[in-house]
Amino acid sequence: MTTREFNFDGLVGPTHNYSGLSVGNIASTRNQGKVANPKLAALQGLAKMKLLMDAGVAQGVIAPHERPCVATLRRAGFAGTDADVIKRAAREAPALLNAVNSASAMWAANAATVSPSADTLDKRVHFTAANLNNKFHRAIEHPTTSRILQAIFPDARHFTHHAALPGCPQLGDEGAANHTRFFSRDVGVAFFVYGAFGFDPQASAPKKFPARQTRDASLAIARLHQLDPARVVVAQQNPDVIDAGVFHNDVIAVGNKNVLFCHEHAFVDQARVLDEIKRKLSGDFVPIVVPDADVSVADAVSSYVFNSQLLTEADGSMTLLLPSECEANPAVWGYLQAMVSGTGPIKKLLPVDLRESMQNGGGPACLRLRVELTEAEARAVNPHCILTPQLHVQLVAWVKKHYRDRLAEADLADVALLNESRRALDELTQLIGLGSVYPFQQI
Repeated sequence: MTTREFNFDGLVGPTHNYSGLSVGNIASTRNQGKVANPKLAALQGLAKMKLLMDAGVAQGVIAPHERPCVATLRRAGFAGTDADVIKRAAREAPALLNAVNSASAMWAANAATVSPSADTLDKRVHFTAANLNNKFHRAIEHPTTSRILQAIFPDARHFTHHAALPGCPQLGDEGAANHTRFFSRDVGVAFFVYGAFGFDPQASAPKKFPARQTRDASLAIARLHQLDPARVVVAQQNPDVIDAGVFHNDVIAVGNKNVLFCHEHAFVDQARVLDEIKRKLSGDFVPIVVPDADVSVADAVSSYVFNSQLLTEADGSMTLLLPSECEANPAVWGYLQAMVSGTGPIKKLLPVDLRESMQNGGGPACLRLRVELTEAEARAVNPHCILTPQLHVQLVAWVKKHYRDRLAEADLADVALLNESRRALDELTQLIGLGSVYPFQQI
């Protein structure tokens, strides 16, 4: 059956800022307190989407979340008008206010885990919104994420939407950032990567930074999505690289079709993991393992070389769409130049400028959710959410109309920011046909 991969990128929200909320994400904590430029961040993201659209990639758009999340502040005991709630939270709980202003939903790789209909028992595409319960500012995302995904993929004949897993440490789920689907010929293999064991706290785990994805969560997703265990591989992320700043698997590995591009220290018992993928792909598997002697884990984290997108070209070769920061790292750029001139499948490098996102700890792969669809399934997608040249022009104009070009941490207490964001999102939902997915639209 013919399928096509769609990339759904998260639109950067109007409250994009650098509050340093993500412990374990070195870029996030290092840039805490810097002045952000939400307008530039959103335009950089849209430029990346247009680049892929122009290259023939099916490109979709995922809307931002309402921020600040006043409903969360109310649940924390703040009352009165929305303005009263924000002003009081700014005085009494500034850290909480910072958290509910986070624009982290822009990183759509954490929105959900997606399994294509070719792999599921009921032959429907399955979505499970990630609970993201390791970080408070992200744990509040999944209800809105679920509503947005259901508005984009509404047809129950083709799409199944699962609620997020229970929000507990044992079932910590970070979505597609720790999941890759490999396929060759008619064989698909779901590759889940975890950092901790969930219900076995004595098992091997990182010592410095938290492991966000658990093995038990990965297995739960596989069951919910009705995946054949014979076509599932579950691997543990190397605890040492988590402690070095590799908070998700997509910071140390990226896959496409039957190719895996990863660091040699990505996984525990890596040789066995690669052998299992190869066996379950019926032997047609091409791992590109980068030696630590060529690119250190520190260089991988600072450049985000593995947080890239692998794109298949018409001739079957692959292009690596990667952060422009890779060009500034001699070890990384030198390795990549040698790689594309060799005999492997990756033949082209395509750097993109995503500096605003990168400074908060997210590169090209963080911004997109991959969804593989048949022709019938693609026709069932909300068409207003698929990027076209006209929609791109409209979204650029929308950003320039509504977004600030400067946002400091102190600005998060500005009540006007809430009103600006709501006006922007209300207009956006009409522009991309989402309906009333935000609580403020339902009052």
